[in-house]
This record gives sequence, C-alpha cells and structure tokens, in this order.
Amino acid sequence: MPMHPLAGVFLALACVLGIAATGSVFELAYGEPDLGVGLTRLILGLSLPGTVVSLLVAIRFNKPS
Repeated sequence: MPMHPLAGVFLALACVLGIAATGSVFELAYGEPDLGVGLTRLILGLSLPGTVVSLLVAIRFNKPS
C-alpha cells in the first residue's frame, strides 16, 4: 500500500521531534546544557507531545478508509 504524501511529512516531523526530545534529555541529564536549562526544558516540553501527536496524525492519514 503506498503512503499518502502528507503522512510522510508528519512522519518525518515525528522523527525530528523525537530526536530533539532525546537530545534534550541527554543535555539535561549530563551537565550544563549548551542552550541553557530553561530553553532545553522548553524544547523537551514541546517536542515530546509534538512527537506523539504528529505520529498519530501520520497514522491517521495513512489509514485506509
């Protein structure tokens, strides 16, 4: 089954946000973050739910009707 193009965009967004969340966790866990604690926490706080939402949207777009 071919993938819907918009589902691919949301899947790529979920990947990028997941990488940002993982990097933020490691930055906060191991010393002083390069961007500062506040900004790194903000990135983590926005990227975690963004990952889940964009992944669910990608699944919804690609679901057969």
